[in-house]
Amino acid sequence: MGRGRRLSRRQLPDAGRAAHPAPVGQRGLLDRMRARTLRAWSWVHKWSSLVSTAFLLMLCVTGLPLVFTHEIEHALLSEPWRPARPDGPKLNLDQVLETALARKPGEVPAFMSFDEDRPVVNVTSVQPGAKAGVYSFQPIDQTSGDAAPSVAGHPVMEFLLQLHTDMFLGLPGMLFLGGMGLLLIAALVSGVVLYAPFMRRLPFGAVRASKQARTRWLDYHNLLGAVTMAWVLVVGATGVVNTLATPIIDYWKNTALRELTQAYDAPAPLGQRSSLQAAVDRARAALPGMRLQFVAFPGSSYSTDHHYAVFFHGDSPLTAHLTTPALIDARTGQLAAVAPTPWYVKALSLSQPLHFGDYGGLGLKVLWALLDIATIVILGSGLYLWLVKRKRAG
Repeated sequence: MGRGRRLSRRQLPDAGRAAHPAPVGQRGLLDRMRARTLRAWSWVHKWSSLVSTAFLLMLCVTGLPLVFTHEIEHALLSEPWRPARPDGPKLNLDQVLETALARKPGEVPAFMSFDEDRPVVNVTSVQPGAKAGVYSFQPIDQTSGDAAPSVAGHPVMEFLLQLHTDMFLGLPGMLFLGGMGLLLIAALVSGVVLYAPFMRRLPFGAVRASKQARTRWLDYHNLLGAVTMAWVLVVGATGVVNTLATPIIDYWKNTALRELTQAYDAPAPLGQRSSLQAAVDRARAALPGMRLQFVAFPGSSYSTDHHYAVFFHGDSPLTAHLTTPALIDARTGQLAAVAPTPWYVKALSLSQPLHFGDYGGLGLKVLWALLDIATIVILGSGLYLWLVKRKRAG
């Protein structure tokens, strides 16, 4: 019995040790896994932010005045103008086109658009073989054929828009900025993941004002990031979609519109095209109740080599950005198809105004501007925190 009791006492600690190592080991393993996961997310957040910060700051700074493009240009470019014959008959579109091309010999038409509040037709033409993006733009008084004052953008706003869109690098610049937008989304998602365990120690949105500057800026960085998260996701995602405009339109032309071009063996030359006015009238009859937006001529980026693409849009704040083209055979003037744009083209059409808050009037634009400023603070504070941390590590 005594020997048995001594054995039991020796075995009790062993039994205890045998019962607990597994749970303790599991907790340690989970802790190590969580630590590795957080380190991975921290790495993603750090480098996605650092690589993209300079370009994102440029986009935010240039995007701030672009939100108010209409208001700024109205203040800077507003000029009183009256048509030559306010009560007289208007030139038809063929006459307007002939007048415009006579002033630009050798050029071919690319687009024709229409002012909403003036009897002005804007004719965009291009020299065959010219560098992409080099166009001639002529606003023409439809009552007389005279040149009308341009309502094109202010040079400063045009410069900011070009810098914001592609950094003057064309499609490569657009795709590069699209990559920066993806890094922004990665930085935002990883920041939310890292903020979740931080919230367990402090109330949501807490700012430790009594702490040193780096701690205060960390709290401001986290708070603004959490508040603007949804907006940054929307603007970042729509920005990425906008950078894909050229591939999206090319894909649409090469898929949905390709079957319309299979019956032709050569593009429709300028001298063999039917009446533009008749083509627009036929397209308007096919899409009653919609508003004429612009015409894309054969060979332009929004049409085929064989059709007038006559674009219409609705009159509500939402449908005003959704276009439907009617394709008119440029040789015969007959309706070839009404081609509702596929979902990816509609996504592009909606993302462009949403990116700049151009849906709900001035109030929404002011909100967009405030959120843009908050994003600038987030980017600047993130860079500051990294520099301070690096200095301390050094």
